[in-house]
Amino acid sequence: MTAYRWWIVHLLLFTSTSARSDFFTSIGQMTDLLFMEKDLVMSLKDYIRAEEDKLQQIRRWADKLEALSAAATEDPEGFLGQPVNAFKLIKRLNTEWTELESLVLMDMSDVFVSNLTIQRQNFPSDDDQTGAAKALMRLQDTYQLDTDTISTGQLAGLFSVTPAHLTLTVDDCYDLGKVAYSEADYYHTELWMAQALKQLDQGETSSTVDAVAILDYLSYSVYQQGGLRRALDFTKQLLELDPTHQRANGNLKYFEYQLSKQKKVEGREDEEQQKQRKESQGRHDDYLPERNKYEKLCRSEGIRMTPRRQSRLFCRYYDNGRHPRFVIGPVKQEDEWDRPHIVRYHDVVSEKEMEKVKELAKPRLRRATVSNPITGVLETAQYRISKRRATVHDPQTGKLTTAHYRVSKSAWLAAFEHPVVDTINQRIEDITGLDISTAEDLQVANYGIGGQYEPHFDFGRKDEPDAFEELGTGNRIATWLLYMSDVQAGGATVFTDIGASVKPKKGTAVFWYNLHRSGEGDYLTRHAACPVLLGNKWVSNKWIHERGQEFRRRCGLLESD
Repeated sequence: MTAYRWWIVHLLLFTSTSARSDFFTSIGQMTDLLFMEKDLVMSLKDYIRAEEDKLQQIRRWADKLEALSAAATEDPEGFLGQPVNAFKLIKRLNTEWTELESLVLMDMSDVFVSNLTIQRQNFPSDDDQTGAAKALMRLQDTYQLDTDTISTGQLAGLFSVTPAHLTLTVDDCYDLGKVAYSEADYYHTELWMAQALKQLDQGETSSTVDAVAILDYLSYSVYQQGGLRRALDFTKQLLELDPTHQRANGNLKYFEYQLSKQKKVEGREDEEQQKQRKESQGRHDDYLPERNKYEKLCRSEGIRMTPRRQSRLFCRYYDNGRHPRFVIGPVKQEDEWDRPHIVRYHDVVSEKEMEKVKELAKPRLRRATVSNPITGVLETAQYRISKRRATVHDPQTGKLTTAHYRVSKSAWLAAFEHPVVDTINQRIEDITGLDISTAEDLQVANYGIGGQYEPHFDFGRKDEPDAFEELGTGNRIATWLLYMSDVQAGGATVFTDIGASVKPKKGTAVFWYNLHRSGEGDYLTRHAACPVLLGNKWVSNKWIHERGQEFRRRCGLLESD
């Protein structure tokens, strides 16, 4: 596909989607919210000053009249015996009190309300708030953080004294629990309701949430996980605070009945059955079979390469067979893994180039569309046009549902749109020795709150022969992944089948082949982007296709497996 056709494909995507949709998973664009909120605060303070000025005028008028009325009412007849006083009383009541009424009725909020109304169209929605809450829970699970660590703002131990704006209040914890409850995620409901209750018990106050409401959620969420005894305990605590609570009184009888039945069953269970029942409680499994392995790699707890294999990994100056561009100034190349061969190139783009790419991408950032997590099927160009979010088949209903396992914003940049993009594309071709004339446009992605991309393949598999049919360029032979920011914590690229973990480093690019020389997919390249724990992750991808590589392969210009 020509660069022009690629541009048409992506233009259709960007012009057919609403800028409002899925706006707030990108820190790159969430910064706009901070400045918008700053403007609203300034507008609010202007309104407060206007109200204070109005009240000051009313106060001066009231003080003046109070003194006058006090003197006048001591000797009303003598006061009104003065014709000037009589005239001024009539004038005040006929004119000045009407003017005062107009001043009192004057709405000083018009400017602020107008500004607020205009900006409200850019506010996050309920879905955005839910997404942010689920992102916190994703980080909690992946990095095994307890609720207290998150609530007190001690992520990654960055602060010895936590700023107040980084802490979660009772209300915040309660709202997180409610989000989990709305998703029937009773595991996280329990964790966050317990944290809210703990903070209330420690003396924190709330004008909207009380212990009764929290205990109500706690007892039900624990019951849904099979914890009958604890559910009964929470219900009893609730009834101590509110003996007339109708639902709790009903639950008390039900839990006691169920518990008596459970004791009879437990008496007949052997140890293995009891163990299995207890293990079934807690966090539920999902569609991702390698969830535990993936999360361990994100925590740097994965497979370790043996010292013998590590000794075969080298750093070198690389000139790609004495390529004219690199004879004098070779590229710094580092082996990240041996099988499959994953290499990192250092200092391959400048700060100025990265900033320009971000600048070009920011106005276009949309929620990424991805491959099916059940089948691994990749989206085609047409799929990318027609879907803003990935859709997958529910394994139980067979219906298409929205996929939530990629949380990032992506934009596509064609070479002709700016010289910097063209320069980067040419540099990729010079370094890799691959023909990029049939490669996809440069994809720029920004991972924000809890941003991640769960395990997937970049290439189309045998059971999806039409994955890239519309492009007419064959399969994705190789992946070039450029890191355009450092990340304070999290955000590693991990390869789940081999145990490799590659940490983001600004200005470096990671490269690997997705296909063997035979054209078969290399299933060891299954990889994922770990959630960003702290910071802001910018990357750009170049997916290079088979078409155009035949001549280079015949001439021995391609690196072997």
